[in-house]
Formats: sequence, C-alpha cells, structure tokens
Amino acid sequence: MATVRREIVTTADADEVWSAIRDVGALHTRLVPGFVIDTKLEDGVRIVTFASGMVVREPIVTLDEAAMRLVWAAEGGMTRHYNASVQVSPAAGGATRVVWIADFLPDTATDTITAAIEAGMATMQRTLDGHAPPAAPARTRSG
Repeated sequence: MATVRREIVTTADADEVWSAIRDVGALHTRLVPGFVIDTKLEDGVRIVTFASGMVVREPIVTLDEAAMRLVWAAEGGMTRHYNASVQVSPAAGGATRVVWIADFLPDTATDTITAAIEAGMATMQRTLDGHAPPAAPARTRSG
C-alpha cells in the first residue's frame, strides 16, 4: 500500500483552519476553490467534483473535534482503496500546520495521487493564507 504525506504551514489561525476543514460540504468554497468545483452531502458521504471533472464519493470516517482531524475514504476514481486524513495543529508564531496523509491501492497510482495532493495543498495554502488577519503595520518614529 502506498502512502503520501504532505504538509503546509499557513498564517491562518488554527481554529479558523479547522473550521474550514470540518465544514466537509464546503470544500469548493472554503478550502480548495478551483481544485474542487462542487461538493454535495448525502448521509455521511460527500460527493466531490474536481476541476478535472472526476467525481468521487467520500464517506466521512471520523470528524475528531478535539484532535482537529478529519478522516475520509474514497469510492470511485482510480483507486481500489483510499483512506486519508487531514490534521490541524498550532505551529510557532501563531501559524498553523496542516498535514494530509493518504494510504491507497494500487501503488501504481502514486504519481497521480501525489500530484493531486500537492495541487490540493497548494490551493489550500493560498486559500487559508488569504483568510489570515492582515499583518500589523510597521511602526514609524516621528521626530
């Protein structure tokens, strides 16, 4: 079984990041707009339409509020098994670390899954950083 692990560090607050991730029906608006173009919810499953046109059913396995961790599986697409998690944790300086880990079969899907996760994480980074509070203005000395 292949595993892909990627992480980003965003300037957004951990609670804000978790709020976007835990909103499982809003991937296309709050977390990865453009990478995902539509998300629908049906009885514990999200139906995800990617920009490529691929549609995947993703049963939500765990939504752990205390650990800020979301786990899902995937049905359809190119894998015969897919299980993934995204976990949020505070990082130094008020930043937030987001880790996405996917385990899947067949191993031959590694290059495609890796490219998709990297594209998703890049979109997530841009989206989350866009929601971060603006930096404090530099102080100037008068005199």
